Amino acid sequence: MSERPGSANGAVDVALPDVLGVARGVLGNLDLERVLQRVLESARELAGARYAALGVLDESRTALARFITTGVDESTRREIGSPPSGRGVLGELIRDPTPLRVACVGDHPRSYGFPAGHPPMGSFLGVPVMVAGEPFGNLYLTEKEGGGEFTAADERALVGLAEFAGIAIDHARRYSGLEAHRDELKQTVDALGVMVEISRAIGGETDLALILTLVAKRGRSLVSARALVIELQVDDGLEVVAAAGELPAKLVGRQMALEGSVGQAALRTGTAQRLGDELNRARFNDHGLGRFGFDAKDGLIVPLVFHGQPLGVLVAVDRLAGGPRFTAQDERLLEAFATSAATAVSTAQSVATERQRQRLAAGEQERARWARELHDETLQGLAALRIALGAADRSGALDVLQKAVREAVGQLETDVSSLRALITELRPAILDSRPRNQGCDRGARRTSRHQWVGR
Repeated sequence: MSERPGSANGAVDVALPDVLGVARGVLGNLDLERVLQRVLESARELAGARYAALGVLDESRTALARFITTGVDESTRREIGSPPSGRGVLGELIRDPTPLRVACVGDHPRSYGFPAGHPPMGSFLGVPVMVAGEPFGNLYLTEKEGGGEFTAADERALVGLAEFAGIAIDHARRYSGLEAHRDELKQTVDALGVMVEISRAIGGETDLALILTLVAKRGRSLVSARALVIELQVDDGLEVVAAAGELPAKLVGRQMALEGSVGQAALRTGTAQRLGDELNRARFNDHGLGRFGFDAKDGLIVPLVFHGQPLGVLVAVDRLAGGPRFTAQDERLLEAFATSAATAVSTAQSVATERQRQRLAAGEQERARWARELHDETLQGLAALRIALGAADRSGALDVLQKAVREAVGQLETDVSSLRALITELRPAILDSRPRNQGCDRGARRTSRHQWVGR
């Protein structure tokens, strides 16, 4: 026997206390998964069924996206295999969302049969679950306890429960949506805080190594990544310049070719790349960090670009909270973060370049000063000394020659002192940090040599 009434709005008079009791339990939950499980258990208990299932519709509402069961043990579930998609009798409620009660499910004209390992099922009762006036899924009960068929009273009770379930699911979805929205807002606020820190670093810190370390640590925390690596362009390749998290040994400092890498794809397109993509996975393993033993289940590779100039990439791998896959929100946050990070890195690089230029300019000025001193003082003094000795020698007078020699010795001592002072200025500072005994010995030898020259 099969019954499909045109309306199921009958009062839930037969099992009203039971329905109200389970409804309170269902409505008391705000977690969607718990609500679904509670609805399933309540339906089975209310109608006295051996097996119960809740089929959740997909977005098209033409098939089942999920199939939650109770009464079937885990070993049987594994033996059955893949869950149903909504064909046969189960699909009848998808096509026509009204209650369906059947004495023997195998006798229904749309019966599709059971897969191997499926437990035998006879009596069947199914009702739709509507949420906010739209089909959400269906409740399915089979095998009335004690044998026999499900009754009209069971049907009315289950319809009543389904109405309460629709309200509870709607509330839980709204609450879950608010929770998700709150989490997104919190993550966004955290991201803003991180970007403020990076902005402060730009204004208060210009050391490139410190900024790269800060970017790696803050970026990893922002998207809850197992690790975050910064790769900067060096000539025609990429170099790992900073990293945070769980990393292979000696990863920082490694270089790899830019050509064919997932980093090149990110810089070429200007958009984030995901390791979930098969081609990007191959690039990562063959040309990127995978070559150095870096294993990742999922990852985001985000370009670092400042005013159209590519600097490198951020590589975040394996989300820890709810991962390993990163969410679309994570991708947006890391892209925004990369903009601030690129500004910080470019600023620090510019400062480092300017400091290097200034050091080179200062070195050139110092060398020019040394050249002037050697020319204006030492060389001119030696030239004057040569002229004086030559004149004394030509005079033929012994007293004149002796006087010229005494003056020459004094002039040489002055020039030697000037050369010593200049040599001290030219001496690398690192030599002064060597052990005292070596410095003393060398100094003694140097002094002895200078004294010999002076004499």
